[in-house]
Amino acid sequence: MAAKPRIHLALDFSWTQVETDWRQPTSWVNKFYPDIGLFEDTARICERGMFDLIFFGDSTGIPNTWEGKIDAAVRTGVAWPRMDMSPWVTAMSRVTSHIGFGLTYASTFMHPYYTARLLNSLDHITNGRIAFNVITSQRKADFQNYGYDELVEHATRYDRMEEFIDVCKKLWASVDKDAFVWDPITGMVADPAKVRPINHEGTFFKVKGPLSVPPSPQGYPVLIQAGGSPRGVRTSAKFVDHVFGAGKGVKLMAEQRENLDQALRNEGRDPQQVGIVWATKVIVAETETEAKRLKERLITDVPMEAVGVWLSHNTGFDMSTLPPRFSLRELNQRIVAANASPVGFVGLLAKQYGEETEFSREEFFHYGLQAATGYATTIPGTASQIADHLEEIFEATGSRGGFMLGHSQAGHRGMLQNITTMLVPELQRRGRVRTSYEGRTLRENLST
Repeated sequence: MAAKPRIHLALDFSWTQVETDWRQPTSWVNKFYPDIGLFEDTARICERGMFDLIFFGDSTGIPNTWEGKIDAAVRTGVAWPRMDMSPWVTAMSRVTSHIGFGLTYASTFMHPYYTARLLNSLDHITNGRIAFNVITSQRKADFQNYGYDELVEHATRYDRMEEFIDVCKKLWASVDKDAFVWDPITGMVADPAKVRPINHEGTFFKVKGPLSVPPSPQGYPVLIQAGGSPRGVRTSAKFVDHVFGAGKGVKLMAEQRENLDQALRNEGRDPQQVGIVWATKVIVAETETEAKRLKERLITDVPMEAVGVWLSHNTGFDMSTLPPRFSLRELNQRIVAANASPVGFVGLLAKQYGEETEFSREEFFHYGLQAATGYATTIPGTASQIADHLEEIFEATGSRGGFMLGHSQAGHRGMLQNITTMLVPELQRRGRVRTSYEGRTLRENLST
């Protein structure tokens, strides 16, 4: 029998959701957070579970869109505290040998030379296990920390991203793999003919180059992007190795796969070589009843203020200004007028219920709670039930890519261990997940 297409697994360890797991007695988090042991232990567990990647989403500002201030975010712990994960990845890589690490940086603010050099260095440290999730930011708090008073226009952010990646790729290619000689007799370190300036002059960047470091094990990190808007899909098709996709129902996920495939073909690329890793939150337990009980914890005691902070931060629009009743069309118009993000949660609601559907403020926040905690899309069940669900989505979306399983940094380790000791063996039994790492680098493991 021919081998089944392989499902790749990533752990979303971003801590981007409103969650109350840290209040549980079994939580990893305590007053000494952050504890490096938490991150090292997570890396070990995931590698034992044959995961491809641990992913860290990021934002660099404390949410301040809700009521125009940070107080509620600080009080309820929404999207903060958050650290630059590059030093922590270094520590995690020293206690593992195979699993990859996905770092997020915003092309909206970062400079390509610094970013290319940083990721090259990290790829050396990890022996070729780095992925770069390149994003555009729609969060006002981030913009204000980088000297902007208002959000930059949506299309301009993607124009900058395209040039940003173009410069990075030129820099990563500016030193040939065989440039370094290290000849002790002649004293030659590298061949100057194989080290070239890039002399880039564009709309957003002027970079002479070349990069000042040796080529890394992968040549350049695995490139990931999660743009869900039509413009985001077109941009990702130009350079992406893999796409992160939101979990939003099989029909809409299959539609995104089709749209991405067409965009890749328009760029002259083979859609079979680009996978979508679907954001999916699962709760695995010995019984379905126990899994459902654990799911209910996600929305227990979450204050509505925290939900408002999360929604405002992730759309760029102050949800505290909502009227008592409104249609999704009216809300989208307000969001676009604020130059914020028209996709994401509000866009998915519009697709599900129609733009003309009216909501009360309370009804909208009810759905917001389910989105912010991941409750709406969390699948509880036994290992067999979850495996059935994942296989259905995988096959309906082209059997390319896999799943990014959500788990908060605050969550107790038993939840993650249930995935690695129950779900992964079931998927291995079905021939869907590797039983050993075959590749040398992250890129090689994602291609097998």
